[in-house]
Amino acid sequence: MTARSKGKVERPFRTVKEMHETLYHLHEPETEAEANAWLMKFLLHYNSRPHRNEPHSRIEDWVDNQPSDGISGMCLWERFCTYARSPERRKVGIDARVTVEGVAYEVEPDLAGETVILWWGLFDNELYVEHQERRYGPFLPVDGPIPLHRYRSFKKTRTQKRADRIEFLAKQLSLPSSAIGRGEIAILGDTTKELKVKPFVDSNPFQELTFSTAIAAKLAIAEYLARPLAKLTPEQVAYIDAVCISTLNKQEVMKQVRDFFHPLPGTNNAE
Repeated sequence: MTARSKGKVERPFRTVKEMHETLYHLHEPETEAEANAWLMKFLLHYNSRPHRNEPHSRIEDWVDNQPSDGISGMCLWERFCTYARSPERRKVGIDARVTVEGVAYEVEPDLAGETVILWWGLFDNELYVEHQERRYGPFLPVDGPIPLHRYRSFKKTRTQKRADRIEFLAKQLSLPSSAIGRGEIAILGDTTKELKVKPFVDSNPFQELTFSTAIAAKLAIAEYLARPLAKLTPEQVAYIDAVCISTLNKQEVMKQVRDFFHPLPGTNNAE
């Protein structure tokens, strides 16, 4: 069955945007922690309001109707960044490159001239490519964007000038912090109920966080060192084998290899 949106996710976002976010334009939070505290206080107040159909609050209705196996756990921020990607169907150039906003990416040579699906990262500059149910990547930019201030700026229109004046006036408007609720986050009290949480299942389709096999990890290490592993000393090869056996996490593997082959000044590691 085709997935259908019922607006269950969009409605809470719209509620927060219309009822709470507008206050930030009148009194801007000084820090990120202060903004989060205001948001938490608003959410606690909003969810404690009566349910529109049931004789209890919204939060009580939500807690009483949890799935029997528990709610799904959240993934790490690093994993969320890899999931947050925007697809776009594009044709790869004959030079195996695709360009967006002046930034060029060089993909697999076999994809030259093919129509593929590009997965642009929303929180990073890595690019993944999908073609005929096969995934490639990550690919990093091979050329920088066009430098800023290289071309002359266009003269602002009357509408743009009016928008600038409105923005200037909006910054001058302010509300006392008491209108939003500066202070400590409200305490829920002794009625807090422990919820059952299912662990997050990481499918890792692009192997962004971990190497698929130890061989893939060794290929990445050889590329980082810019020399075949066969030319290393037996002690160095043994260290790499031990690292690949202990973990396949990309960041951990490359950190241990970097600390071993290129130690920072003042450390005891040596090549």
